[in-house]
Parts: sequence; C-alpha cells; structure tokens
Amino acid sequence: MQIILVLSLTAAAIGSGLIAGIFFAFSAFIMTAFARLPAEQGIAAMNSINITIIRSPFMALFAPTAILCLVISVLAVINWRGGASMLMLAGAALYLLASFVSTIIFNVPMNDALEKVSGSGPQAAKLWATYLRDWTWWNHVRTLASLLTSITFVRALMLV
Repeated sequence: MQIILVLSLTAAAIGSGLIAGIFFAFSAFIMTAFARLPAEQGIAAMNSINITIIRSPFMALFAPTAILCLVISVLAVINWRGGASMLMLAGAALYLLASFVSTIIFNVPMNDALEKVSGSGPQAAKLWATYLRDWTWWNHVRTLASLLTSITFVRALMLV
C-alpha cells in the first residue's frame, strides 16, 4: 500500500505541476498575445488550440491526474495518516474541483460558444472581449489550483 501511495502522490505532483505550467503559459502570455490580435484572428487561433489540445498529450495528463487524485483521496481515508492525509485530501480537492471540474463547467462551455462564432462583425468582437476576460479569469483559478495541488502533494510526500 505504501508504494502505491508514494507512486500516486509522485505522479499526481508531477502531473498537476505540469498542468499548472500549461495553464500558467495561457495566463501569462498566450491570452495576452491573442488579445492583441483582431477578433477574427484571435478567435481563429483560440479555436485552433481548442481543437488541437483534445488530441494532444495534454489530455493524457489532465484526466489521469484527476483519476490519481481520486485514488489519493481513497488512500488518505482508508489509511489515515493525520496531517499527511489532510494534505492529500486538500490537494486532491483543489485539483478535482478548482482545476478539473472548473474546466468542464466554465472553460469548455466558453470554448464551445466561441467555436460557433464567425470571426468578424461587432457581435464576434463583443463575444471575443468577454471570452478573453472570463476564460482568462477561470484559467487563473485553474493555474493556482494546479500549482497548489502540486505543492500540497510534495509536502504530503515528505510526511508519508
């Protein structure tokens, strides 16, 4: 059981850390760069990313890290280790709720709405401005949650 816990925590710490880095890139410069483009070009670029990311290694990291968080939660409860288990549950909850679920509830629907817009005209420009603001805000949430998850799992590893 100990080896499964250590391997799960290690993999989830690395996975959530890598996800945090991807999200950070979007928050730090990708969305800012897209905002500098005319709406039609920005929409086209973001739609291209949204199609590409589904078939990229990102998905092979994003979903399995969520599964590892579920495994870690179960291991934390069935083999309670005080502070270490509390950290494991906190890290898992952060990733599952603020990174994984928020992506499904907020970012993906915004991506789907953007996909349906033709890239020109005042309606597209208005949607693009709203999209940039709202999508980026939720991305900041995902970035921070994924980073805190990684830190929390590393700290838990130090205690198990």
